[in-house]
Amino acid sequence: MQQLDIDTAQTNPNRQIRERMSFRIYLRTFWMDYLLMAILGALALGVNILGPASNRIFPVYFRNGEIVNPEFSYPFRKNIIPSWLAGFLAFIVPFIFIMLMQIRIRSLNDVNTATMGLIFSLLSTTVFQVFIKWLIGGLRPYFFSVCKPNINVASVGTGQGFYGLMFDRSICTGDKKEIDYALETMPSGHSAIAFSGFLYCSLYLNGKLKIFANYRPQYWKFVLFFAPILGAVLMAGSLTLDYYHHGYDILAGSLIGIMFAFGSYRFQYASVWDYRFNHIPLPRLEADLGFDYHLDYLENSLSGSRKGRWNDDRHIYGAPFDAIETLSTLH
Repeated sequence: MQQLDIDTAQTNPNRQIRERMSFRIYLRTFWMDYLLMAILGALALGVNILGPASNRIFPVYFRNGEIVNPEFSYPFRKNIIPSWLAGFLAFIVPFIFIMLMQIRIRSLNDVNTATMGLIFSLLSTTVFQVFIKWLIGGLRPYFFSVCKPNINVASVGTGQGFYGLMFDRSICTGDKKEIDYALETMPSGHSAIAFSGFLYCSLYLNGKLKIFANYRPQYWKFVLFFAPILGAVLMAGSLTLDYYHHGYDILAGSLIGIMFAFGSYRFQYASVWDYRFNHIPLPRLEADLGFDYHLDYLENSLSGSRKGRWNDDRHIYGAPFDAIETLSTLH
């Protein structure tokens, strides 16, 4: 493995220390992260294999023979975007941008920080939504198409609840795996994984290109920031076209993905929106000293933008958002 240059500069912000990270030091530093990622991945896979934990009950007909919930009666179709493809795109698109950014930045530390943050976002989102699906779930729009309930109007009144209108999956005659899947609608995994990956990509682009900073950049940067978000919206919206999810499933999944995208980026980088620091990876070596948000860091920080004099500590003061001013000397 190539050696990584890690900028510690913790004890004296006016002096940058270069520490060579060998493969042995890298494993010693990050082995617990990789172990936990493997455990969480196995946990998510195991929970996904299990059938739904809750035994949902549902009405089929009113007493007069009318179908109660036509929103569960859509035809069963294949996903426009399969689950494996959604996960692949949510990883590979941001990863490509991370690697393209290295043409300008050329930092293996940034590659490691950004890629691990992306994986944290995707993996945490997956585990979070899988557990909700398993424990809560709900009926997908095509539920009756795969359930194939063995009940007719004459059977109304023989179920549970008021007037015996409610039934459970015991009336279903369809394929067990398809029924299990159709009982796990909330939240939308596609929406969650799309926003956790693509929104993370937008935050990374903003940090490196200084799209929202102290100057007005070219319009293409603005478009580039929102392009991954558009991809997430389209991926989530496609689930209404193939009748795999309801609107509230998509909303819940999107919020989960957004939460972990922001959390994972801030977990890895010094800020989310503060344009002076949101491109700087937080230290892992000598982490007990922390990052002190000193403006002298800007002299040697890595970013894809050179405009706006944002990296000139003689020009930029103040402390927007989650960073504080700690100038030793005001020029």
